[in-house]
Amino acid sequence: MTQLQNLQKEFGNALLNPDLSMPDGITGPDGQPSEKRFSVYRNNVVASLVEALGNAFPVVRKLVGVDFFNAMAAVYVRQEPPKTPVLITYGDTFGNFLDQFEPAKSLPYLAGIARLEHARLVAYHAADKASLDTDMLARIDPENLGSLKLRLHSATVLIRSDYSIVSLWRANEGDKIPDSIDVSRSENALITRPEMDVKLRAISTGYAIFLESIMEGSPLSSAAERALTLDASFDLETVLASLLDRGALLGIYSPDMS
Repeated sequence: MTQLQNLQKEFGNALLNPDLSMPDGITGPDGQPSEKRFSVYRNNVVASLVEALGNAFPVVRKLVGVDFFNAMAAVYVRQEPPKTPVLITYGDTFGNFLDQFEPAKSLPYLAGIARLEHARLVAYHAADKASLDTDMLARIDPENLGSLKLRLHSATVLIRSDYSIVSLWRANEGDKIPDSIDVSRSENALITRPEMDVKLRAISTGYAIFLESIMEGSPLSSAAERALTLDASFDLETVLASLLDRGALLGIYSPDMS
């Protein structure tokens, strides 16, 4: 590691750790070391990242309050600083952090809300690709349909939770005054982006199990069988129509295709 790389590493560590002193070699406009200037810069960096997280996770912030969120986000920032200059995806591990954050243990659904909010950002910024249309699916021989696999749009995200994350998010979106919600009900969140508009809906257990199997690479017949075994109300035709309507499918292919 070069001298410059060492300095950059020390600078980055000190920037996010208030217990560390300013690295040697850092000077102000007068050529003299300035702990005060460095402290101001350190505070500005952390505050900017906390603000970025607040903008990315507005419902999480609303649920815990601004002061609690800012303190919590500052801990996250110091533990998980950005890995790239692009802040669009920053916070991808925020849900995992909240799972382990002791002061938030009384709100066990918080991590799921964070994952949902981050997934909506991922869906919004996913590459624009043409989705599978109904005519293309109709041309497939029904006898061969079960052995085929679905290719999902990168904006399609599934989040399974033991808590009512979709209902909670909707109730607290924007300036809404939330109603009383039974948070103990499990919900499966499906995020899609039909026609460049991010959509969120709660889906049934069978729908979620089917989609989860498709994401794992299972062919249609296996995914449908698994879903039907665990949810007798599962209907493949209805689910496929829903996925098509939501622009969630990119294509359908044979496992033998490269």
